[in-house]
Amino acid sequence: MQKPLPLSVCMISGAEAPRIVRALQSVSSLAAEIIVVLNEQVDDGTEQIALKHGAKVFREPWKGFIAQKNSAADKATQPWLLNLDADEMVPAALAAEIAKVVESPGNSAAYEFPRCTFYSGRWIRHGDWYPDRVLRLWRRGSARWSGEDPHARLEVTGAVGRLSSDLLHYSNESIAHQIAKIAPYHVDFVKRRVSEGGPAGWIELAFRPGWRFVRAYFLRRGFLDGWQGFYIAALGSFSTLTRYALVREARDAGQNRS
Repeated sequence: MQKPLPLSVCMISGAEAPRIVRALQSVSSLAAEIIVVLNEQVDDGTEQIALKHGAKVFREPWKGFIAQKNSAADKATQPWLLNLDADEMVPAALAAEIAKVVESPGNSAAYEFPRCTFYSGRWIRHGDWYPDRVLRLWRRGSARWSGEDPHARLEVTGAVGRLSSDLLHYSNESIAHQIAKIAPYHVDFVKRRVSEGGPAGWIELAFRPGWRFVRAYFLRRGFLDGWQGFYIAALGSFSTLTRYALVREARDAGQNRS
């Protein structure tokens, strides 16, 4: 049996009992440490599953994606950190590349790699969803999560290298589940845009959604992914439209109360 790598896998999680098993199993023998920061109200068995797979579990109130990810990273004790979501897994090919980097470090402070999503019975390899390079592996102390919730971005001090193998992403369980997440996913964006007075005019309502579809379906060849590719492009367009419509709605509601 191979000795675990000097690597801390950092995860944040809500109620993910049906999905987190696959993620944990993919790294349980790879990493010396698994850290799970779990939302404090979760009671679906996620904690017990994480503990069973050797994770250190920390219960914390939800602080937003960025703060939650930084909280998990701050608890890491190993020289290298790998961020992993509950609906992802590290396949053997990517694990081998990670092992090579960790065991024989080069000059890079962090590494990115492509992420491939399984959606409605198909692996998506075109459009806005692929190669979907994610920056997830870094030396401890060389990076920090930043950005604007819910879009966390890893800010790295030093060079960023590239791995070639895919991280596997098992997306929403159903189309209905994905649609239900659209409005809640934009809550932080809407609050920030309203407070800062950012634009939400006809350019954002008409041009941005249309451009999002054209880019995903035609320019990035989403049409090669069958009906799923068409739907992903259309849903991306609708999500963009909804984001700015929610800003307009909130702004108008505020004016009416004034």
